[in-house]
Amino acid sequence: MTFVGYFDDIRIGERAELGSHTFTADEIKRFARQFDPQAFHLDESAAKRSHFGRLCASGWHSASTWMRLAIRYRDKLATEHRARGQPVAELGPSPGFRDLKWLKPVYADDTISYATEVVEKRESKSMPEWGILRYKNTGTNQAGELVLSYVSTVFIQRRPGSA
Repeated sequence: MTFVGYFDDIRIGERAELGSHTFTADEIKRFARQFDPQAFHLDESAAKRSHFGRLCASGWHSASTWMRLAIRYRDKLATEHRARGQPVAELGPSPGFRDLKWLKPVYADDTISYATEVVEKRESKSMPEWGILRYKNTGTNQAGELVLSYVSTVFIQRRPGSA
């Protein structure tokens, strides 16, 4: 229910495993050339001389991969719910995020597993047909080390007639 249920049905502590992604050297460089052209994301030799010691992904790359997997996960659940004749709540805009932390580098060939957990919910005072959820979002590498963490906020539709 975490991504497709109505605000009224979602409980604090609900968690979803969104999937995993392995970061290849070619992909890291391709992303860096377009969005974060720092030497330690673009060149193995430069990365070796940096404080990272080897080629690593941009933090923005690891965060945008979380988003891609979250959308894919929600779309899959929504399709399954609709196929069973179950309603799917609309997501509204996100007013932002906080506490973004890149805790460890994501190196070439690391596999990051992404997850999300509901940590807070409240009704919207200005728009009673919507609720506001806060999620703690994480990425964990193959060694079990947390590499990415942030808290996001999103508006989500309330069950019709519940406001």
